[in-house]
This record gives sequence, C-alpha cells and structure tokens, in this order.
Amino acid sequence: MIFTGQANQAIKLYEKAFGAEVKVKLLFSDMHPDDWQCKDEEKGMIAHSEIKIGSHIVMLADDATNLSGEAEQTKPSKSFVIDLLVNFDSDDELKAAYEVLSKGATITEPMCSTTYCSSCVSLIDKFGGRWQLMSGYSG
Repeated sequence: MIFTGQANQAIKLYEKAFGAEVKVKLLFSDMHPDDWQCKDEEKGMIAHSEIKIGSHIVMLADDATNLSGEAEQTKPSKSFVIDLLVNFDSDDELKAAYEVLSKGATITEPMCSTTYCSSCVSLIDKFGGRWQLMSGYSG
C-alpha cells in the first residue's frame, strides 16, 4: 500500500483496527545514501514497512516522488484497484475493526450477511486503503 506522507498514520490505524504487528519500519532518513538521497521533508516518511495482519504481511510505504513531482514520469498509463480481504473469526471481531476503520471512511458496501458469510462490509479508509472485512466465511 502506497501513501503520500500518511503511511505512519495508516500503520497506527491498522494496529488499532486489526491488532497488526509492525515487523519492519524504515524511514527515508534510515536509508543508505546510495539507495535514496533523503530531502529534509522526507526524513520522517516511511520508506518501507511491513505489518502482520493475522498470518499475512502487508507492505506500506510513502511515495516520496509525489513531493517533487517526479511521480508523473512513473505513473502507470492504466490504474487498477486492489481490496485487501481480512477474514475474522467472529462477527464481534469484525465489528470492532469496522468501528475503528469506518471513521472518515467511505463505505462501498454496507455491512450485511450473505450466503457465504455471516458478516461482511467493504470500505475505503481515510488514507485510501481498500478493505473487505468478512467473518463466518463458509468457503
């Protein structure tokens, strides 16, 4: 997941929502100069991080090229959207995560039950992260 200066805030949100465990957190100021020439406004930004949600590792970083305008050169000609699915053991766990993530979020599919799960909801969090939350999956 790539952010524009908000990766650290997103990590804190995901720790609270999912109980995510930070495995790696590397700032641009920690980078070797051969890898990245760090500008003052980038020093506190996340160059690379990994969080563990359940048994899965999710990578998060800030896109420092957006600060300098260089991103236009590397922007893909077509975009695509990926939602991350988190399956919870219980509806209560899902609802607790939803309460945290839904603040400032856009709900793309309201909470409901379906043929294949007891609860599910889709949202885009306040940092642009796209999530599918599900519990009671019968697959």
